[in-house]
Order: sequence, then structure tokens, then C-alpha cells
Amino acid sequence: MVETGHFALILAFSLALVQSVVPLFGARTGNERLMAVGGPVTVTGFALTALAFAALTMAYVQSDFSVLNVWENSHSLKPMLFKITGTWGNHEGSMLLWVLILTFFGALVAVFGGNLPATLRANVLAVQGWIGAAFLLFILTTSNPFTRLAPAPIEGRDLNPILQDIGLAVHPPLLYLGYVGFSVCFSFAVAALIEGRIDAAWARWVRPWTLAAWVFLTGGIAMGSYWAYYELGWGGFWFWDPVENASFMPWLAGTALLHSAIVMEKRSALKIWTLLLAILTFSFSLLGTFLVRSGVLTSVHAFATDPSRGVFILGILMLFIGGSLALFALRAGNLAAGGIFQPISREGALVLNNLFLTTAAATVLIGTLYPLVIEALSGDKISVGAPFFNLTFGSLMVPLLALVPFGPLLAWKRGDIHAAAQRLMAAFAVALLAVLSTLLFIDGATVLAALGIGLGVWMILGALTDIVLKSGLGAASGKVMLSRLRGLPRSVYGTALAHMGLGLSVLGIVGVVSFETENILTMRPGQTVELSGHTLRFDGLHPVQGPNFTEDQGRFELLDDDQKVIAEIVSSKRFYPARQMPTTEAGIKTMGLSQLYVSLGDETADGGVVVRLWWKPLVILIWFGGLVMMAAGAISLSDRRLRVGAPSRRAKPLAGKVSQSQS
Repeated sequence: MVETGHFALILAFSLALVQSVVPLFGARTGNERLMAVGGPVTVTGFALTALAFAALTMAYVQSDFSVLNVWENSHSLKPMLFKITGTWGNHEGSMLLWVLILTFFGALVAVFGGNLPATLRANVLAVQGWIGAAFLLFILTTSNPFTRLAPAPIEGRDLNPILQDIGLAVHPPLLYLGYVGFSVCFSFAVAALIEGRIDAAWARWVRPWTLAAWVFLTGGIAMGSYWAYYELGWGGFWFWDPVENASFMPWLAGTALLHSAIVMEKRSALKIWTLLLAILTFSFSLLGTFLVRSGVLTSVHAFATDPSRGVFILGILMLFIGGSLALFALRAGNLAAGGIFQPISREGALVLNNLFLTTAAATVLIGTLYPLVIEALSGDKISVGAPFFNLTFGSLMVPLLALVPFGPLLAWKRGDIHAAAQRLMAAFAVALLAVLSTLLFIDGATVLAALGIGLGVWMILGALTDIVLKSGLGAASGKVMLSRLRGLPRSVYGTALAHMGLGLSVLGIVGVVSFETENILTMRPGQTVELSGHTLRFDGLHPVQGPNFTEDQGRFELLDDDQKVIAEIVSSKRFYPARQMPTTEAGIKTMGLSQLYVSLGDETADGGVVVRLWWKPLVILIWFGGLVMMAAGAISLSDRRLRVGAPSRRAKPLAGKVSQSQS
């Protein structure tokens, strides 16, 4: 099975070469038969890559330690779930998953792209073939997951303990679906540049792929944030780690692309800018792949790799980013600029959105790469930490978020800012009331914290205002209102829900940053401690034997006012013998939208244990907002206008048949 998987990967590479050349040549010469080759070759390449991935997964399931990759990252005692997820919990396996998703998206274009013009479809599949061939060659030459060991070891070295978690089953696949999903947008952009033609229909075709990738990347970032929050035991949801930034930059650029494509589809404007954004978004994804796998960064998220892999990925980076930007510089001047609109309009609001988002992405890029550039040039090691990102990124995001509710209320081409402001007066009044209530009734609330709470409320109510106004509340009967609400396109609901999700995340971030409380102390069995009105009693340490680890569980009892136990919180220190590595498993009790977070430290000589306690108000809203944004994207994708893409012409019925049916 292992050799079959390796051979399938070689065949997939061969087909990727065919896919990258034959359809492109057919498009250039107008040969329909050559263009038609792209579809079957792409689907077959996906099937072969899936076979290779299944072969590697089977080796993990069976604990086949004759495979070097399995020996380095698995153990016979590891739970079956982590044996499966361990397939992509390493460099070689995760790259195979990366290519599997790439070929999957290519197959989707081949199967569902029947309404695309033949030349555009052929060019898109060819560009996907270029990307696939490059990364398959990278795997086969530097990162072969099927390398054998002889003689085969009896036992494996086990997977990195911090990756033995349910979050690993969800986070990497979602992240890669987002990363790689933007390759389709990139391929559409390069294909349009090759063909030298772009129109509103192009935006309609590319927008669903952009939205799907954005949904998956949103979920991947949210899941990664929550995984780091509870698995690493540090109590934070975002650290501005360089690898976190590597996933955040394509999200920012992809969000800008999503809004820019709307303008292009509706008004045939921003054509050249939308093309550039499609290229830059996937370029950020490629940059993230380089940062994680080149060895230039030290991070809990990064894979330790040898320099040859980094050089190879750098070559891929230069080829695709440099080549696409060179093609853009060559062809962009020949493309029509698009429609004209007034600054105060829906288009103008979306342009402002793009300006803030791309500037924010550039800020994160500078903060991430600056230490690497300084180290390469001078050898000095510096770090750019959270204060820089919070100041620069926050300064850009606050005005953008404050302006978000205005966008959907402005008319296309020429809008009325005063009329939009009047419609938002009720939302503004409630947001102002939230600010005043925070200042008056919450102890320790600062002006900035109150304004942050008001901003989140403003975004949520502003999004609801758009739906309420479209329903005709106060100007129509209840029956008419329901009819209007049923008649609204799903993308309208998706837009409102996405803005609401962003507002919920803002509330969560402001709540936990401004109002969380922390206590670090040494506790002994039977000792109690109070934190933000909650009483905890330490029950002691209890040894537990896991399948491939040992752990000391610290059990804490949550008491009510009458000292009765209402819940138990378990935090533990684990030790994995195969890896000789300890981990900390946080104990978390969710109460409404807030959480009580317990993390164990070292034991003291007198029998106590160092304990870190946090009360994190509204922290659940951070990730719930991400789930709401994912749901919003899914609702928008279900909109028929996005599902069918550009309309295809249908043959008109014959006059005789029409009259016959009428009779």
C-alpha cells in the first residue's frame, strides 16, 4: 500500500504536467479537443492524490513503523483519532494534505465549471496544474512521506504531545481549505491576464470561490486560536505569533477581495484592483507556507525543517508571486478600468474598506518580516511584539469597524451619507447607552473599554438596521414585512450576519482584554481562593494513567455561597514517555459567555502547587463571532446568484412547441 501511494503521487505529478501544458496550448490555438483534456486530467490527478493520502493514513492507522514518517510521528499506544490526525501533524503529511486540497479544488472547477467559457476554463485549470506540479515536485524531491526504514523499528517516537488534541483534527484541514482555496481566485486572475479580458461575469464566477475560501480560513483561524488558548495553558487567544500572522494576512486580503469582487460584479468597476487582490491574497498564502516550513521562524506552530526545503519553497514563491506580478504589470495597462462612481456611494464605502484592510495586511506583513530582514542583513536578533501590532493594527481597525454599518445603507453609484446616518440613529443611541452603562455600572471600566463595548453593539445593531429597513418596519403591515423578508436575497442576510459576527468578536475581545482578572498563587489541598466572585477549593493532585501518557490531575471544586459544590474543574500536567515531553492541560469552566480558567504550574517543596487562575468575561464571544461569520458565508453561498455563477444561454423553444403547449 505504501509503494502504491508513492507511485500514485508520481503519476499525479505527471498528470499535473499534462494539465499545466495541454489545456493552455489548446486555449492559445483554439483547439477545443486539447482544451477538453484539462477536465479529465484534473479529476484523475485528484483521485491519485487522494489514493496517496489514503495510503499514508492507512500506514498511520496500522502503525507501520517501516515508514520513516510514521515512526517519527506515531506510537502504537496512541488513540486511534490521533493516529489519523497525526497523518497531517508533521511536515510531510501536512504538505500532502495541502496538495490534496489543491487538486480537490481543481477537480471542483473541472466538474462545476461547465458554464465557463472554454478558454477561461482551460487557462484556469492550467494555472492550477502549474501550482500542483510545483508542490508535488517539492514533496517527491524533499519531503517524501513514503520513505521506508530497514529494518523497521518495533515502536514509534510518538507525535508531538501538544498536537495530540481534537483541535488538530479540525484546525489544519480548515486552514488549508482557506489557504489553498484562494489558489482558485489566483488561477482565475492569471487566466484573465493571459486571455487579456476581464468583465463582470468573471467577478461572478470568482466570487463563490473567494467566499468559500474565506469561510474555511475564518474557521481555521478561529479554531487555531481556541486550540492555542486551551492547549498551551497560557490563557491568551492571540499572541501575534509570526505563524498566526501568516494565516491572518491572507484573511485580511481575502476579505478585501470579497468586497472588491462585489463592486466589480455589480458596477463593472475596480477590475484591475480586484485582479491584483486575487494575486496578492494567494501570494500571502504562499508566504505563510514558506514561513511555516522554511525554518526561519521559531514557533509552536512551525515545522522544523532543513534549509533545502526552505530554498525550494522560496523558489516556488518567487516563481508564482514574481511571475504573476510581472504578468499583471505587462497586461494591466491594456485592461479597461471599469465604471465611474461618486466617493459617497456603496462603491466608495467598499473602496474605503479595501484601503483599510490592505493597509492593515501590509502593517502585519512589515511587523512579521522586519525581524527576519534585520537578522539577515546584520545578524542582530530583534522581536516585534504585541504593542506594535496592537497600536498600528488597532488604529486602522477602529475607524473601519465604526464605518461598517454605513456601507449597506448607501446607494450604488451615488449615496446620501446624511440619510444613512439618520437611519442609524437608533443603533447609535443604543450603542451610546451601552457606553454609558459600562462606565457607570462596571467597576474598573476605562473610557477605552466602554467605547470598545459601544463599538461592538454599534456593529451588531447597525447590521440589524439594514435588515429591518428592508423589511419596511413601521411603513408596512406585518404580512407585507414577512413577504419582504422572505424575498430578500440570502446574500443580504449573509452580509448582515457577517457584520454581526464581527461585532460579537469585538465584544469578546474588549471584554476579556479590559475586564479579565488573574491570580497566581500556591495552593495546598483543602485551600480555597476567591476570584471575581467565584470560590474555588483545591482538592489535590491525583495520578492518572493515560493510553500513552501519565498525568497528575489537579481537581478544583467550584463552590456556591453556601459552600456547596456546584461544579468540578480539572487541570493537569501530562508527561509523554516516548517524547520525554510534559504538557499542561488547562481546566476550563464555561459560565454563560465567560470562562473560569485554571492552569497548573510546578509543585513546591512543601507540598503545594503553583496555580494560575483567570476569570475571562465574554471570552466565548470571540470564537462564537467566528462561527457566526462562517454561517454568514455559508448562507451567502446558498444564494442562487452565487451558486449558478454567470448565466448560460438557453435555446429558445420553437414557436410550434410554444403554441402547442398553450393549446
